[in-house]
Amino acid sequence: MNKELHPKGWNEIKTNDSWAIFKIMGEFVNGYEKLSRIGPCVSIFGSARTKPDNKYYKLAQSVAQAIVEAGYGVITGGGPGIMEAGNKGAHLAGGTSVGLNIDLPFEQHDNPYIDSDKSLDFDYFFVRKVMFVKYSQGFVVMPGGFGTLDELFEAMTLIQTNKIEKFPIILVGTEFWSGIMDWVKDTLLDKFGNISATDLDLINLVDTEAEVIDILDSFYKKYELSPNF
Repeated sequence: MNKELHPKGWNEIKTNDSWAIFKIMGEFVNGYEKLSRIGPCVSIFGSARTKPDNKYYKLAQSVAQAIVEAGYGVITGGGPGIMEAGNKGAHLAGGTSVGLNIDLPFEQHDNPYIDSDKSLDFDYFFVRKVMFVKYSQGFVVMPGGFGTLDELFEAMTLIQTNKIEKFPIILVGTEFWSGIMDWVKDTLLDKFGNISATDLDLINLVDTEAEVIDILDSFYKKYELSPNF
C-alpha cells in the first residue's frame, strides 16, 4: 500500500502521461467508430439522482419517446436517473438508445435500457464530452447538477465561439431553469456585459415534450443533419 501511495517524481509522471495518451486515443477511436454509425441523435442530460417517481424522470422518458417518434435516436450518459429515463423512453419507442458511460466512484452505473451494441465506456470526461457534442443534433437538458451544467455551458461556449456548428439547446423545466436564466440575463448580460444579447438566442426554455419536438423540427427545416465538426 505504501508503495502505491508514494509521491511520484517528474520522470514517473512523464512516463505515466505518455502511456495515457494511447488510452485517450483508444477512447476517441472507439467512440468515433461506433457513434459514426448511429444516425441522427439527440442527447438528454440530467441528474443521476432523479428517482423514477419524480415528475422529471417521467417527463424525460416522454421526451425521449417523442424524440424517437420524430425520427431521432437518443444519447445519454448511460447512468441512472434522468439518463435511465431517456434510454428507457427510446427503448420503449423502439428507437436507437445510446449510453456514454463514465467510470465514477459513485452514482454512475449502466442502466438496462441501452442498446447492447451502443454502450460505450469512458475513463476521461473530456473524451466523452467530445462524443456528446460531435454526434448530437440537439441537447435536451433536464434538471441536474454540476455535470449537467458542465455539458450545457460547454455546448454554449463552443457554439458562441464558432468552434462547432449551431444546434438546438433546450432546457426543460421552467421552475428549475428560470433562476439561472434570469441571472444570465440580468447579471452576465445587463449588469456586466460579459455576453452578447444574441448569445441568449442559443437557448430555449420549455416544459413539454411537444415543445421540444417543435424546436427540433423547426431548426432542421433550415439546417442539414450532420456531425457538428
